Amino acid sequence: MKISNNTLNELVWSFSQDYLQAYQQRFQHLPITETIEDWPSVCEQGIHEDVFSLWCPIKVDGPLSFDNVESALEISLHADIKQYFTTMFSDSLDANCTEGDLSLLFAWNIKDFERLQENIIGHILMKTKLKQKLTVFFAMTDDDDHILSIDNESGSVWVEKVGCEPHKKIADSLAEFLTQLTPRIPPKALEIH
Repeated sequence: MKISNNTLNELVWSFSQDYLQAYQQRFQHLPITETIEDWPSVCEQGIHEDVFSLWCPIKVDGPLSFDNVESALEISLHADIKQYFTTMFSDSLDANCTEGDLSLLFAWNIKDFERLQENIIGHILMKTKLKQKLTVFFAMTDDDDHILSIDNESGSVWVEKVGCEPHKKIADSLAEFLTQLTPRIPPKALEIH
C-alpha cells in the first residue's frame, strides 16, 4: 500500500500526541528535559522544578530541507526520510514495538536539525566507504549497537548494527512501522542529580 507524505506526516504527529497524552496521564504535566540555556527550542513550554524545561512537540513552521545534503552527496534521499525529519521539532520519543524498546529521533531546534544533517552525511559516507546499502537512521534501540534505519531505495524499515549491513526487515514502510508503535513512558520523571 502506498502511503502519501501527508499521511506519514499525520502519523508522526499523531504518535507524538499519543506520547504526550500518555506522559501527561502518568505525571500530570508535560514531558520534561534538562534546561540548556544555549540550546533553546520552540518546544519549551515553561520551567519545572527550576532546572527542567517542560516541552511538547511543535509542528515545523517554515521550510526545513535536505537539499544541501542531497546536493553535497549527489544523491536523492527517500521522501519518507525527508518528511519524517521535517514534520516537527521534538525531543526524542520513546516507544515500544514487537522488536523491543526504541527512541524516535527528531531535531530539537534549527541547530539540531543542522547537526542531524551532518550526522546523516557521516552515516551515508560510512555506508559508501564500506560499499553497503544506503540507509538513513531514524531511531535508537535499547541496544546501543543497533539502530533502526530506512532503506534509501525502497523505504523499508530495518534493524542494523552500526557499521554493518541491515540484517532484519521490520516493516515495508516507515508509515507501516509507526502504526505498530505504542508510547513508552518512563516509570518516573527525570530527577535532579
